[in-house]
Amino acid sequence: MSAGLSAIDVVILVAYLAGLIGMSYMFARRQTSGEDYFLAGRSMSRVPLALSIVANQASAVSLVGAPAFVALHEGGGLRWLQYELALPLAMLALIALLLPALRSAPGSSIYGYIETRFGAGSRRALAGAFLLSRGLSVGVILYASALVVAEALGWSVDNAILMVGLFAVLYTSLGGIVADIWSDVLQLVILWSGVLFGGVYIVARHGWAVVEAVPGDRAQALVTDAWGLTDGSTFALWPMLIGGLFLYMSYYGCDQSQAQRLLTARDDGTARQALLLNGLLRFPLVVTYCVFGLLLAGLLRIDPAFATVMETRPPDSLVAAFIIGYLPVGLRGLLVAAILAAAMSSIDSAMNSLAAVTLEDVFDRPAARQGIWLPRLTSLAWGGFAVASGLVFARSQGGVLELINQVGSAFYGPVLAVFLLGVTAPAVGGRGALSGMAAGLVGNLALARLAPGVSWLWWNPAGFAVATVAALAVSRARPVLTRVAWPRREAVILGAAFLLMVLALSWLGVD
Repeated sequence: MSAGLSAIDVVILVAYLAGLIGMSYMFARRQTSGEDYFLAGRSMSRVPLALSIVANQASAVSLVGAPAFVALHEGGGLRWLQYELALPLAMLALIALLLPALRSAPGSSIYGYIETRFGAGSRRALAGAFLLSRGLSVGVILYASALVVAEALGWSVDNAILMVGLFAVLYTSLGGIVADIWSDVLQLVILWSGVLFGGVYIVARHGWAVVEAVPGDRAQALVTDAWGLTDGSTFALWPMLIGGLFLYMSYYGCDQSQAQRLLTARDDGTARQALLLNGLLRFPLVVTYCVFGLLLAGLLRIDPAFATVMETRPPDSLVAAFIIGYLPVGLRGLLVAAILAAAMSSIDSAMNSLAAVTLEDVFDRPAARQGIWLPRLTSLAWGGFAVASGLVFARSQGGVLELINQVGSAFYGPVLAVFLLGVTAPAVGGRGALSGMAAGLVGNLALARLAPGVSWLWWNPAGFAVATVAALAVSRARPVLTRVAWPRREAVILGAAFLLMVLALSWLGVD
C-alpha cells in the first residue's frame, strides 16, 4: 500500500484550484452591478442550474460520511438511501406550491416575498433567522469539511480550514453567484468521476471477489419496523421519508443559500426544469457513493492489510485512508480533488447568500442599487467570519456540531410554514405568521428537551404543524386553503421517479 501525495497528485490539485480562480476572474470581468453579482443577470439556463443545486448538497462530509456509514457504522448499509425517497416529492411540492412565489421576489433575497405578503417585520424576522442559523453553520461546515481534507492531505485541521476557506472566499467574492454555479458544475464532475474511478479501481484490482465479500446486511435498504418516535431511530423509512420531505422543501425552497439559485434562472420554466432535474439526478449520485461504500466494506474483508490500518482509526476516516494508502498516483489526486470540490461547493453559496441577505434585508440596499464592490466586500467579510468561526469550532472538541445541526432542524419546519401560509392561506397576516413561527420553534425546542426519543427528523413536520395551527389561530382564520394547480408533466415524471426508487430499494431488501 502506498502513502502520501506524489508530484502528479499535487499537480492535479493545483490545476483544479487554479482553474477555479481563473474561471472566477473571467466572470468577474463581466460584472458591473449587484444584480450581476447576486443574480447572474437572471440569465442562467436549466442544466448548469440543476447541476449546481445537486453539487451544493453533496458536501465533503456526505462524500466521506456516507461510504463510511454504509461500510462500517453499526446499523449502517444502504438504509442511507431512504433519505432520497423524499427528494422527488419535495421537488414536486416546491414546483407547485412555492416556486411562483419565490420567483416573484423583487430583488436577490427570497425574503422580499415575505415582506410583500406579511410586512417588513416578518421579512426581518426570517432574514434574521437565516443569518443566525446559516452564519453559525457555515463555520461548522468549514470545520467539518476541514476535518476530512486534513485527514486526506495529512495536514493540521487549522491549515485545512485556512486553505479550504480562503480558496472558497477568493473565488466566491471575486466571481459572485455565477462563479459559484459554474464552479459547482466543475466540482460535481470531479466529485462524481472521482468516486466512480475509485470504485472501478477496487473491482479492477480484486475482481468479483470484492463484490461477493460485501456483507449481506449492508445491502438492505428499507427499514420499516422503526418510526423514530420513541427510540430515537433516524435511519428508518418513516422519519427519513416524512421528515425528509419537510426538511427538503424548506432547505431547497426557504433557505436563501439554495433558493437564490432559482432567482438566477432566465424564466420560471427554467427554474421549474432545474428543480425537476435535481429531483432526478441526486439519487444516482447518492447511489454512486453508497455503492462505493459497499465496495469498501468488501475490500476490508478480503484485504487484511487495509483492515489492519482501519482497526485503530475511526470509521469516518475510511475514505481518506483508502485514498492516501491504497490508490495509485493520479487517481489519488483526483479523489482528494473530489473531497476539496465537495468541501468548497458547500461553502461558496452560503457566503454569497449571506452577503445578499445582509445588504438587501438588513441594510435595505436592493441589488439594482449596489455597485459591484459592495457585494464583493460583503462576501469577503462573511468569508472571513466563516474562517474565524471554523478555527473557533476546531477548538470546541466537536460537541457544537450536533448542537448547530439541531438548531437548523428546529427552524426548518416553522420557516416552511410561513412561506406556505403566504401562498395558500390569504387570511393569515403578519402577526399570525410571526406568532406561528415562534410557536413552531418553541415546540421543536420542547421536543428536543422533553422527548429525546423523538428523532430530530420529526422536528421538521412537527414544527411545521405547530406553526401552521398557531398562525391560523392567532389570525382567527379558518383553514380554508387556496386551490393549487399541480403541474401534470412534473407530477408524472417525479412520481414515476419516486416509485422506481421505492422498487429499487425494495429489491435490495427490507430489514
